[in-house]
Amino acid sequence: MFFNILIIIIILLIGLSFDFFITIILTILAFDLFFLNSVGARYKKQIRIIQTTLNSIRQNKLKSPEDINLGRYLFEIESDMRSMFLRTQTDIFNMKKLEQSRTEFLGNVSHELRTPIFAIQGFLETLMDGAIDDPKVNKNFLAKAIQHTDNLNNLLHDLIDISMIESGQMRMSFRYFNIEEYLNEIVKEFIPQATAKNIELILHPIKHNLKLFGDKDRLMQVMVNLISNALKYTEQGKVEVSVSEEGKFGRIVVKDTGIGINNEDLNRIFERFYRVDKDRSKSVGGTGLGLAIVKHIVEAHNSKVDVKSQSGLGSEFSFLLKK
Repeated sequence: MFFNILIIIIILLIGLSFDFFITIILTILAFDLFFLNSVGARYKKQIRIIQTTLNSIRQNKLKSPEDINLGRYLFEIESDMRSMFLRTQTDIFNMKKLEQSRTEFLGNVSHELRTPIFAIQGFLETLMDGAIDDPKVNKNFLAKAIQHTDNLNNLLHDLIDISMIESGQMRMSFRYFNIEEYLNEIVKEFIPQATAKNIELILHPIKHNLKLFGDKDRLMQVMVNLISNALKYTEQGKVEVSVSEEGKFGRIVVKDTGIGINNEDLNRIFERFYRVDKDRSKSVGGTGLGLAIVKHIVEAHNSKVDVKSQSGLGSEFSFLLKK
């Protein structure tokens, strides 16, 4: 437009005839209209391409980002739309995975709650039907009902813990503490259980005054779960607890000579309610949430649980804490 005005000014300055001046003006206007119509048509075409592509994305007709092709004039928008498509597909995948996990979790919780509740109900109904007066069974049934009540209580506590951990509501209190004194107290609590199974429970010597950084209360849950599992799934041999130094970190290890874990199960043992041996897990008890809680707490310490295991040859669980 500025160029057109400049031409008109030049024409006026050089003093061309009025008729010739009008001819020049009409020619310029005709050129402008042609140019604007041409550009407008191209813009309309590009807008239609964008609209069509957006509708295809909305209707899930596109399978990959490479299916988005807007042409050479819209390469920047094309790049943005491809990025948007990838983010959308990722969000959809995560939402479907989350929904599936939620459904499975609710199903597992219902099943785990139903078992002790039905057992307690059965024992109480039997007692009410007359067994309460039979000294041969009444105390036995009451003891079993109490045992299932304890299992139910443990399950509810674990459900609350894992819910708080995964929602980020569990508060952590980090500090340095003496790992030798800490583990010594925990291991002492398991000596009666190990002795009852004729299993040797060993706490290997730890460097004096070695201090590690973490939440003592939450790490207590980790150690109790790991040692408890080691004792449950070991019929003979020993369970060893040790701490080794690795640079700026200390590695806490719980090792057993138990039944071990198959390779196909190793990647799933930290899933909620996943049981390597379902029949055996029922006989030894547990909520099926212990290792899931262990995983979350260790990850909250910016670490991860390493597992080494072979079927029939025992297992070793370990994780690092900052010195």
